[in-house]
Amino acid sequence: MMHDVTRSAARRLRMSPYVLVAMLGSAAPTVAAAPEQSSAAACRPGAPVSTLPGLPEASGIAVSRSVPGRLWTHNDSGQPILFALDARGNVTGQVRLSGVGVGDWEAIAVGPCPTGSCIHVGDIGDNNARRKRITVYRLPEPSEAATAAAVTDVFHATYPDGAHDAEALLVTPAGDLLIVTKGDTGAVALYRFPRELRPGATHQLERVGQPRAPGKPVESERITDGAVSVDGRWVVLRTTHRLTFHQTAEFVSGTWREARNVDLTTVGETQGEGVAIGGDGTVYLAGEGGGKSRPGTFARFNCLKP
Repeated sequence: MMHDVTRSAARRLRMSPYVLVAMLGSAAPTVAAAPEQSSAAACRPGAPVSTLPGLPEASGIAVSRSVPGRLWTHNDSGQPILFALDARGNVTGQVRLSGVGVGDWEAIAVGPCPTGSCIHVGDIGDNNARRKRITVYRLPEPSEAATAAAVTDVFHATYPDGAHDAEALLVTPAGDLLIVTKGDTGAVALYRFPRELRPGATHQLERVGQPRAPGKPVESERITDGAVSVDGRWVVLRTTHRLTFHQTAEFVSGTWREARNVDLTTVGETQGEGVAIGGDGTVYLAGEGGGKSRPGTFARFNCLKP
């Protein structure tokens, strides 16, 4: 697949963030193209890693479907507040949610709902795999000027094979609600909510396919977030060290085949946590600051249209 590229050059390509942005251009088929066929010259890192004031435990990150250029993120503990960011990682607003608590908020996803575009907040973290149930909160995307919002739907869930720790919540354009477990408490696995969701009810999740690999993964392979691209064609999973990209149609059927994996060790995050993909192929990363008083981190990659 590398053709005439030398092994040393291939190693540099795998370690370079330019490959990441090259493969995520607006022409999605480049994800599966060989690196030497990618138009790396048209892609560049958006900016150096920056800080996220007020977000020392920045966890998930998601792209708004109702306000162009807007992102949503949150801390994994503390107050039930969503932070709005612009595409450069500047905090532009805060929205306090009413009627909810914060157990371990590890993920956020934006996707379709009966009222249009909704935010889904995943209270799905469970470090010791002891929770009797996990919870997803859903609410319509707030307006740009909103400072408070009410959660309209609450969905509880249990796993069919015992409790798991999880940090990745996915919502597809078809409305599928999925969880990818972290791998701390067993193998990384994919679970699906029932299509007919009943607010306030406790649903049993369905495991889709087989786990990614038997046994616990090493720390660098634990899944800390995931996202579905705006056009719905790609699923990305992240760890603290890398991204893996999968065709959505395959992934939601339980196939773990990777279209590409990209090393993140050169990005400079303190503790990489969140990932999102914009409609133009821009990839956004969020991370914890490494301490209660240290702000979280934000990184962005841009790929120009060919």
